[in-house]
Amino acid sequence: MGHILTLERQTLSDTGAGHGGALARLDPRARILGACAFAMVTVVCSWMPVLVAALLMAVGLMWLSRVPVAPTLRRMAAMDSFIIFLLALLPFSVPGDTIFTLWGFAASWQGLALAVEILLTANAVVLALLSLVGTMEPVTLGHALSRLRVPDTLVHLLMFTIRYIDVLRAEYLRLRQAMKMRGFRPSTNWHSYRSFGYLVGMMLVRAIERSERVLGAMKCRGFAGRIPLLETLAYGRSDALFAAGLGAALLALFAAEIAHAAV
Repeated sequence: MGHILTLERQTLSDTGAGHGGALARLDPRARILGACAFAMVTVVCSWMPVLVAALLMAVGLMWLSRVPVAPTLRRMAAMDSFIIFLLALLPFSVPGDTIFTLWGFAASWQGLALAVEILLTANAVVLALLSLVGTMEPVTLGHALSRLRVPDTLVHLLMFTIRYIDVLRAEYLRLRQAMKMRGFRPSTNWHSYRSFGYLVGMMLVRAIERSERVLGAMKCRGFAGRIPLLETLAYGRSDALFAAGLGAALLALFAAEIAHAAV
């Protein structure tokens, strides 16, 4: 199991380990709990000024974590590309006051406001997750989740997935290279469909065979259903300050949302 516990030091966001930000000195459990609290408060809010403030808070967390700005923005843009079509359709699917009419379909202010609300919420939550959790090393994240009493099965799935996803990708690239060496050129015909089906089947067969070998090796090393965690985690003064500051900010956002809803 040493290959699991000595995984190459890379962060989840693939921006490189060792970001010298202030958040790196916090206990990983505090960062996970902070990210969950931020996401829950942001999702339940709908007032535009509160969502803008939440996005600014996420930008502040990004600055504290010292993550590279350009790669982070590219990831945000990739996420936005998945929801941009939904956001573009919302003004035409939500009834309300008409802004303009396009090909007989009326766009409403209410639909536009809902689209902006979803966009702000998604970007704030994802940016906070990238800043708080994405800058962790994968094994550290697994250890922190285990200390937070997350079921061991889920923690094991996470750690093994992180360890072997690159192995499976390398296996896929070898099979694709072998297909190219044999003159395979993908096209829209039954031969191509059948070849890709064989590729997927071979990937599954090799993954099962590898998992059986890994399980046998782990049993030979005394694996009894639980991976020993070597990192010792302890809350400190900086964690208390972080929890107090983030908690106060989130409480202020929630109070502003409640006050606006009561008006």
